[in-house]
Amino acid sequence: MSDPKVIVVGAGPVGLTAALLLGSKDIPVTVLEAESEISSELRASTFHPPTLDMLAPYGVTARMLEAGLICPHWQIRMHPSGDRAVFDLSILVGETDHPYRLQCEQSKYCQFVLAAIEGLGCVKVCFSTEVTRLRQTDDHVEVDASSPNGKQTFLANYVIGADGARSAIRRALDIEMSGDVYPETTILATTLFPFHDTLEGLSNVSYCWKPNGTFSLLRLPDVWRASLYAREGQSVEQALTDEGLQDLLHDIVPNVDRIEVLEKRPYRIHRRLAATYRMGRAFLAGDAAHLNSPSGGMGMNGGIHDAFNLVEKLIAVLRDGADERVFDLYERQRRPIAEDEIIQQAHRNRTRMQERDPARRRDMLGALQRMMADPVELKAYLLKTSMIEGLRRAAATH
Repeated sequence: MSDPKVIVVGAGPVGLTAALLLGSKDIPVTVLEAESEISSELRASTFHPPTLDMLAPYGVTARMLEAGLICPHWQIRMHPSGDRAVFDLSILVGETDHPYRLQCEQSKYCQFVLAAIEGLGCVKVCFSTEVTRLRQTDDHVEVDASSPNGKQTFLANYVIGADGARSAIRRALDIEMSGDVYPETTILATTLFPFHDTLEGLSNVSYCWKPNGTFSLLRLPDVWRASLYAREGQSVEQALTDEGLQDLLHDIVPNVDRIEVLEKRPYRIHRRLAATYRMGRAFLAGDAAHLNSPSGGMGMNGGIHDAFNLVEKLIAVLRDGADERVFDLYERQRRPIAEDEIIQQAHRNRTRMQERDPARRRDMLGALQRMMADPVELKAYLLKTSMIEGLRRAAATH
């Protein structure tokens, strides 16, 4: 393999997607990943229609459809009454080849993309390789990394920082990540319990209000993932105990025996945006550039969209001889979408579900139910929440 044209830092969904897209055009790429293998942690699981459209030509969507679970509709639900607003994505027929959400674990997606990359002779993936330093010159970048083989230095034309919220590339560039952290801690728990057999009319993706609290349920082929929150006056540590988790799960289904929890993971939610997406020959993408509430499943998808947009520019420069000024368009197209569409939409989703006043909840649910009766308004809302509108807005930016 020749020296890489592009170094990608991070073997998560964004970095691996970028490597696949570059490699499919015979552009040499080296991926550097600090961990020893693809992460199997509980992370994102929702893939939106345009993301599935974009990945279909690479054979990835077909594999995901085999391994995942189609979600033809999603809902916002009042618990325990079951009053709900159900959003049927079939209204997007004609706007996308995949008018539904797909529930598939991020770890599986990464494995599928990695398998596709392994068939490309121009892509090399280096695990257990942690970036320690970045230097730039007028015509190349130099990336130092530590690995089991000792210190290594990699040279390339460009580097993509797709290495997540604690991005080493962003820190090396001293790019500010402004924003804040939401006060609550989310507890993600998986279980085999069949919520769909107990809660009438439940969608595979359901965001639920309960008295004095909230929870969400996302179904995967083999398990349900529940996002839970400690009760008022209860610490996160108390909520994470077996007794605490059983109490929270029995708020959802009270008249059942013990519910087995397979995995659990607490995490804090950030709302942050990088001051710039590019500095010289270095670029940021995905969580390295923007962080948002997972409500609505837009973060990982937005990062994958970053990768498609950026790689299009890299191919234009590296293969077709375009002027590097085309890189300025990456930030103009993607950063406002992260700020206005991804972060703000996720914030609105999160704020709605954090509402505690019963009257305000009824008003909001009623407004959503009335919108469902207006096909024009409903379609506009689904184009936005399915991330189609944001991609169209970016494509129209010059």
